[in-house]
Amino acid sequence: MTPVSDAIPASARLVVVGAGPGGYHAAFKAAELGLEVTLIDPAVNPGGVCLYRGCIPSKALLHVAKLVDEAHESAAIGVTFTRPEIDIDRVRAWKDGIIGKLTGGLGQKVTQKKLTWVRGTAKLKDAHTLIVTTHDGTVGEMTFEQAILATGSRPIMLPGVTKSDRILNSTGALELKDVPAKLLVVGGGYIGLELGSVYASLGSAVTVVEMTNGLLPGCDRDLVSVLKRRLDAKFAAIRLETKVAKLEEQKDGVAVTFESAKGEQTVETFDKVLISIGRRPSTGDLGLETTKIERDARGFVTVDGQRRTAEPHIFAIGDIAGEPMLAHKAYGEAEVAAESAAGRKAVYDPRAIPAVVFTDPEIAWCGLTETQAREQGLKVKTAKLPWRGNGRTLTLGREDGITKLIVDPDTDRLLGMAVAGPGAGELIAEGVLAMEMAAVSEDLRRTIHPHPTLSETVYDAAQSLFKP
Repeated sequence: MTPVSDAIPASARLVVVGAGPGGYHAAFKAAELGLEVTLIDPAVNPGGVCLYRGCIPSKALLHVAKLVDEAHESAAIGVTFTRPEIDIDRVRAWKDGIIGKLTGGLGQKVTQKKLTWVRGTAKLKDAHTLIVTTHDGTVGEMTFEQAILATGSRPIMLPGVTKSDRILNSTGALELKDVPAKLLVVGGGYIGLELGSVYASLGSAVTVVEMTNGLLPGCDRDLVSVLKRRLDAKFAAIRLETKVAKLEEQKDGVAVTFESAKGEQTVETFDKVLISIGRRPSTGDLGLETTKIERDARGFVTVDGQRRTAEPHIFAIGDIAGEPMLAHKAYGEAEVAAESAAGRKAVYDPRAIPAVVFTDPEIAWCGLTETQAREQGLKVKTAKLPWRGNGRTLTLGREDGITKLIVDPDTDRLLGMAVAGPGAGELIAEGVLAMEMAAVSEDLRRTIHPHPTLSETVYDAAQSLFKP
């Protein structure tokens, strides 16, 4: 079977709708297992939000921000640079080049694995039929034996607010058309803090407004405190327990009315506003109502351990299948769905899914946070190791950071791990593996860690739990 670009097949053994991380991974895995696969997505190549408008472009821009920040902060260790000159056009071109290289490589894999690629969108007519619209407007029907739905998610906008040149969502912010003098970021979650950090490093005076009483709601407060100390110096302002009551576009910017928890209102004008208050699953246009497929109150598709919906031959994975809405969670679900579609025994049952916030310092965690463990009535003991005594941290010119272990005091079993500091996103994998292997803290402290490294903080934290 050879790839057919832009044509609508009459039928498919397995059709995958959506070619983001979950969709393309499921399609490739299913093809490897011998299934004939049709992959449908509106983009030229696979990649989805993650590669085109999310994970990859944001991390590219965060790397630029890190270089700018390090050039400034190196004066503290005796290395002084002139102020970096930032060519926004070249930065944008470099970022777009990375996207093109990665998505182009995935396009080549479509050919190598002999998938049928249809560039377009699809909607369920019934439980065995799709209505497909190609990018050039051609509409046709396609029957299928099995389907994997992986249509991802989209940004949430404030009620009554629409996108414009001055009011952006995460997609617009990642286009990096310019660097506004004053930028308001609405939402203190990971997307807002990552993009806010980028623009602050590039020269914007960034204000973050968050409705709750802390940044990164749901994240361990010990980690957030490490990050906030740095962001307090980086951002122009962080306004907690404050909501945006009104946005009004004007000639010279956007007039924003803030409302405090006490009901007091103030008005401030910004050049641009970034709305980053979360994402919602892209299920509204899928035609789910023509099937037995169910959704919960938040719009997530209900699935079982094999990622099957109420229609057993239709699977759902990735952002539409529930929290956490993370690319690597979609990878794991894709493996299970593809194997199940191929008739193999598989179940999605991870012990830990890592979460990473790529700010500076990075924040990462897996398993239970201390707060979650206590809310569940679990007995816990914790080890909190500040990084200021770690040799590698000091040689990097940084003293901020913390490694935290959450352990069951009776069994010594690791319940969770949390890290804040440079490279936290790389360190957390050790915690994930430990939890998947049902490791105890003794396993961590008996594992020889290389010196001098940041990974030694995991060993040292585990060592602090040892009672002779």
